[in-house]
Amino acid sequence: MNNSEKFKSYLLSYQNKDIKAVSNLFAPNIHLRDWKISVHGKSVAISETQKNFDNASSLEIEILNIMENDNSVSGELKIVVNETEVLFVVDVVTFNSDGLISSIRAYLGREN
Repeated sequence: MNNSEKFKSYLLSYQNKDIKAVSNLFAPNIHLRDWKISVHGKSVAISETQKNFDNASSLEIEILNIMENDNSVSGELKIVVNETEVLFVVDVVTFNSDGLISSIRAYLGREN
């Protein structure tokens, strides 16, 4: 599985709010950063991810664009939360030598 496929697998697991599948993709020393938080370590990253899942009755993720290099993937995403809140986000996901996600940096944008 190449990095783009791993990225898509992560997004599908996230959209399905499957915390076990997301956890299986995270490296032990993952760094998760977005416009609200910055955390290090798998247990804290899983906890923050679970909070997002608990606060959303539904998640829809549409991939608008993907860019890939040797160990990372950037994806431009349209995320719909609770069928009403629309977020435009760029995720930059880095993979370690074991193919696990070692960092996720998420940047909030806008539609236009």
